[in-house]
Amino acid sequence: MKQEVDGKTVLITGASSGIGKAFAYLLADTTAHLILVARSEENMNSMKVEIEQASARVTVFPADLRNEEERKELLTFLHQLPDGLDVVVSNAGISINRPIAQSLDRYHDFTRTMALNYFAPVQLLLSLIPMLAQKNGQIINVSSINVLLLPIPYWAAYQASKTAFDTWLRSAEPELKVKNIYTTSIYLPLVRTPMIKPTIAYQNSPALSPVHVAEMIGHALYTKRKVYKPWWLFLGEWASVVFRSPLSLIVLKLVKNKERDRDDV
Repeated sequence: MKQEVDGKTVLITGASSGIGKAFAYLLADTTAHLILVARSEENMNSMKVEIEQASARVTVFPADLRNEEERKELLTFLHQLPDGLDVVVSNAGISINRPIAQSLDRYHDFTRTMALNYFAPVQLLLSLIPMLAQKNGQIINVSSINVLLLPIPYWAAYQASKTAFDTWLRSAEPELKVKNIYTTSIYLPLVRTPMIKPTIAYQNSPALSPVHVAEMIGHALYTKRKVYKPWWLFLGEWASVVFRSPLSLIVLKLVKNKERDRDDV
């Protein structure tokens, strides 16, 4: 991995915590130029001090990628990079777990998840594709296994937005390949990051560590592997296709029972 990334410029979104942070530290002993993007400037500045004690160089660019104007400011900065751009790790994301019945007056839940999970990476990549083509670059999308499985209740905003970008990237992949741009999609189960903390049910659930996922991203840098997903996921994908209608009925029944029990309480 070090040989592959030495001297290259790597953009990491969602870099201030979780997977993005772990990946930035993974590259500390390389000679890469890391561009860290997230809302928390303080966290990223602390990371910069620690990482630059090794050999990597770090640039901190604080931005809320839900905001189109801030995305444009980031793009202006990126297009001024003297050495171009080699790798984009699209990791920034937002998750919302909320029933539709509690979302009737919360249209903003859907606009903000689409803004960060779909519109932000699309806008960035549309502008950055020429830069990546010049360097035979790579796009790594940190995605979720949910986009490959039967949609489930309470996650409509999140699943729709993550699926949208996954579909966009897979659709664009043949065209990007012609431009010598590699794409990698990493489909993850639950990961122990700050994003899952608001969901109480996940507190004691098995989850991957961000460090393990960072190593998967590092592996993708030199293998150029197109897809990473758990070996057991094919069972869920198969069931989602074969038993789609029965599964939908079962899930709907479970949801109704849960709502009934809540009402009883």
